[in-house]
Amino acid sequence: MSMLYEDKKKADDPEELACSWDWHVRRKVAWSSEASEKILEQLSRDSSQWVREAVAGNARTPVAVLARLAGDSSGFVRAAVALNGRASAGILDLLAGDEMTDYDSTLQKNRYLVKEAAAKSPHIDPSTLDFLARDPDEHVRAAAASNPRLPRQAMSRMAKDVFWEVRNNLARNPSTPQDLLAYLSQDRIMDVRATAAGNPSTPAEALAVLASDKSWEVREALAKNTHLDSQILADMGGHWSWMVRVAVVENPHTPPETLKRLAEDPDQSVQKAARSRIG
Repeated sequence: MSMLYEDKKKADDPEELACSWDWHVRRKVAWSSEASEKILEQLSRDSSQWVREAVAGNARTPVAVLARLAGDSSGFVRAAVALNGRASAGILDLLAGDEMTDYDSTLQKNRYLVKEAAAKSPHIDPSTLDFLARDPDEHVRAAAASNPRLPRQAMSRMAKDVFWEVRNNLARNPSTPQDLLAYLSQDRIMDVRATAAGNPSTPAEALAVLASDKSWEVREALAKNTHLDSQILADMGGHWSWMVRVAVVENPHTPPETLKRLAEDPDQSVQKAARSRIG
């Protein structure tokens, strides 16, 4: 009985598993939230890049180890370092110039994975982020546009970027100033207007204009905005699209009389949503 217990203990021992011949096992240990710094240090030197990538992504990995992995031969490891919340501004500054690319079969183009990851980090220095916001690659700029640490001057410039995803991410950014959100709410691309319509920081005047947008998708996004005026919500309760009316029902600020009216809506989905709100 004692021998069986010792065998089981050995099988569950992280130090033993970290030495397994199977890299899948070592990778699992490297991802574990219970892995000690000693084990993570050991696995950060593993021969398999996928094990080192797991170490680079572990929130418990020491900053000194991340700094070393930032110079790893594998771009996937370096990208994981950039995404790690413990990566310092100095590490991210180094990775902001990383030219590693990987082919994206969906877009049929190469993506700068490390630079994109660095641009999304909440710990990146604003000046480094501004550098990435000027990158020739549109997806790197789009990643930078989503970061709340992006400087105001860079945001003003990016509001007119030729790539719609840059503008779209800026419209979603919680730090984007109201005047830029108002500008983006008039974008020629429907997705950008819809994103601006859903941003709680978009000014009331811009939201009122979006209530008359030609696209039902924009109005649906608008109806979900919890900062939307209750009268506008009531008016949108009569929209021809059942998806817009459901969004109106689900908004916590929709007037009770509107909910009662929608509880008798011809569309069953709207009826069900409204009746569940009424209780």
